[in-house]
Amino acid sequence: MPISEQKRQIRVVLASPRGFCAGVVRAIETVHLTLRTKGAPVYVLHEIVHNKHVISELETQGAVFVKELTEMPPGGICIFSAHGVSVETEKEAHELGVRTIDATCPLVSSIHRMVEHFFEQGYDVIIIGHHGHPEVVGTAGRINGRVYIVANREEAEKLEVTTPEKIAYVTQTTLSLEDVADIKDVLEARFPAIKGPKKSNICYATQNRQNAVTELASECDIILVVGSKNSSNSNRLKDVAEKSGGTSYLIDDRDDIDPAWLENVSKVGITAGASAPERLVEGVLDWLKEHAQVVEVTEMMGRRERIIFKPAALAE
Repeated sequence: MPISEQKRQIRVVLASPRGFCAGVVRAIETVHLTLRTKGAPVYVLHEIVHNKHVISELETQGAVFVKELTEMPPGGICIFSAHGVSVETEKEAHELGVRTIDATCPLVSSIHRMVEHFFEQGYDVIIIGHHGHPEVVGTAGRINGRVYIVANREEAEKLEVTTPEKIAYVTQTTLSLEDVADIKDVLEARFPAIKGPKKSNICYATQNRQNAVTELASECDIILVVGSKNSSNSNRLKDVAEKSGGTSYLIDDRDDIDPAWLENVSKVGITAGASAPERLVEGVLDWLKEHAQVVEVTEMMGRRERIIFKPAALAE
């Protein structure tokens, strides 16, 4: 083979941890368990997790994803996604005669309890998070009181609250610590009496993956983040990699990779969002082996995650 046609030599470093977190595993296993024990169809309100490959796979097994509870028949089984739902959604399901299974991530449920506790103490609540994100919508809907959504520093600077002396905040679990800290600094400066969680609301798995991609960005020429475009935690991984000085691309799967990205590249890092299955990472690695001469594949040392959540079940 002429030198000009030789494949570029690259080294690949896999982030650790990466991919599925315990909450995502629980949600997916909940759907699998329900299909096995109750049979198809099993309805799921919204996407069980934000990954199109996971959704497609579950659909082939008999899961039906709906946007509204009215799209399913009375007596049908509906699974609430890992992102959680509002109290109003729970009431609507009961009124429609829909049997429900709550696959809300336990860490998100803990934020729900925190918001409810603040409300019971007479506080209005600020949620630091993305407008319209299912987790934020569900968390805001846990109380019948004043809730403010703040997505960035500019919104925090302009926020007007009714009772500045009785205000508290929580955060969406899939943000980056840096983004939250910036907004939190503004809120604490403007509302000195503000109350918040004793420790960060950022999910441990989200933080572990962000720490890993920060390290990855320091040693790789480019970072490939495997995850769907509507996945908040996957987008944050891309952002964190770029803020750490790395060139980063968010891809759904191997088909999204542009060969031009490998120009002048000798080391490629790969990570995956918390809702991306490992087989997609394997597909990316196969693509690299097809388009370059991969001389080494290593996995970085990372924090081991031992948390396991049991699948949710239908209350009989």
